[in-house]
Amino acid sequence: MQLHCRGVVQRDKVLGSAIKTKKQRVCITNDFIVAEMDAKFGGYGIIPPALNGAVVSSHYYLYEINKEKLFPDYLEVIIDSGHLQEQIKAVGSTNYSRISAKEVLEYEIPCPELAIQKEIIGLYGKCKSTNLELKHELTHQQTLLKKLRQQILQEAIEGKLTADWREQNPDAEPASELLKRIAVEKAQLIKDKKIKAQKPLPLITDAEKSFELPQGWAWCRLANIGFVIGGLTKNASKRSGHKIFLPYLRVANVYANRLDLTEVKEIGVANSEIGNLLLEKDDLLVVEGNGSRDQVGRIARWDGSIAPCIHQNHVIKVRLVDAKNVAWILYWYLSPLGRSLVEEQARTSTGLYNLSTGKVSNLALAISPLQEQQAIVTKVEKLLALCNQLEKQIT
Repeated sequence: MQLHCRGVVQRDKVLGSAIKTKKQRVCITNDFIVAEMDAKFGGYGIIPPALNGAVVSSHYYLYEINKEKLFPDYLEVIIDSGHLQEQIKAVGSTNYSRISAKEVLEYEIPCPELAIQKEIIGLYGKCKSTNLELKHELTHQQTLLKKLRQQILQEAIEGKLTADWREQNPDAEPASELLKRIAVEKAQLIKDKKIKAQKPLPLITDAEKSFELPQGWAWCRLANIGFVIGGLTKNASKRSGHKIFLPYLRVANVYANRLDLTEVKEIGVANSEIGNLLLEKDDLLVVEGNGSRDQVGRIARWDGSIAPCIHQNHVIKVRLVDAKNVAWILYWYLSPLGRSLVEEQARTSTGLYNLSTGKVSNLALAISPLQEQQAIVTKVEKLLALCNQLEKQIT
């Protein structure tokens, strides 16, 4: 018996000698079956033709329907309506789910003449069919919307959304100059010991250059334009004695372009740890992953809504030298190409997917001129807002 009135299915097919219960009951097509222990959770239904002759243990009650008074299909309509469920829940203690065979016979149902029952069966069948079609159509439209959002992001990071902008702004400062300026600022931050020096980065390979860049764009690695910082290693037994407790972000708080802050836990930290762990507005948060391809590399932008706040080691922090690049980089790694680069970097020899600070540092991306980035972000946000309106209309 599937719970929540989802129907009757075959559990197994075995020799009678393998069935350990002493008593069995034989099911007949269109019998009404009720699970003694699970009725309060929707464990009841009508025996389908495919299960005619199947057996159940004595913990199931079988009732033969008087077809001169009640169509089995009409009883299914009653089951779907929840009319029976309300009565089952109302009987007996809420802590004891068992019901008796006699109680089932005492439940009341509306029972019009057979002609009316037949009409209701027909109307309900049409409604059910229409509902199923609507569900399929909604799923189809949502799939199309997802593809549309992905196409918008892909065309954005390839510069296709701003081809006209480049024609109108031929003198925009190229991205190579932006990268030089960032490199100088980054070197100064390291010199001032505000941030630790990172390992030298390999050059971008031809294999990583996924498309021909528009005029003024440049390839780089994520650590060329920011600092990649690991989080707090959680060890509750060692941290319970700390005097300082701070809110911290876990994997459960970070999703693709979305933060879920409904439950933010606190953890003990040493004073010496705090400086490196504190989050700042516009930090990018990257999920290390749990071995699963679809979970690795989820990325979101920290909104600064909780302060102070730190992050655990399974959430990698990327702090940009120039925060004006943050929206562009976020959209880059949300795009199909960005996702493929993340997955490729995260892939392991065992077939699992996991990131580290080193792997995140090596992630490749294309940088457009800063002015063009702003033009792209404005256009993307406008188009994604239209997608959101479409989704509301469809629903």
